[in-house]
Amino acid sequence: SAVAVQEGDWIAPSSANKLVSPIKDIVEASKEGKKNFQIQCAICHGEEGKGDGIAGMGLNPRPADLTSSKVQKQSDGALFWKLTNGRPPMASYSGIFAAMQRWQLIAYIRTLSNKK
Repeated sequence: SAVAVQEGDWIAPSSANKLVSPIKDIVEASKEGKKNFQIQCAICHGEEGKGDGIAGMGLNPRPADLTSSKVQKQSDGALFWKLTNGRPPMASYSGIFAAMQRWQLIAYIRTLSNKK
């Protein structure tokens, strides 16, 4: 899978934008996503998703600020692709979270956009 990297940007392939979340109840999904975020993601991305987690400080590239417009303007499919495939230093989460759990994480990440 080819990944375009430009000046540190991580861009999912355009085909990823066709992936559509099967989630119907966004509120419930985001609650479940938050639980998994706190367990697995906050250590690097920070408790509020701002990319300031303790384990992320020494990483290159640094963890993304999930509250940023740069992340929030990406399609759900692009975020799903990134969670599924990973890119060093971020792991692939396809073996850690089932597909539905990854969609729930995205539902939660969407709630972070207004936490500036």
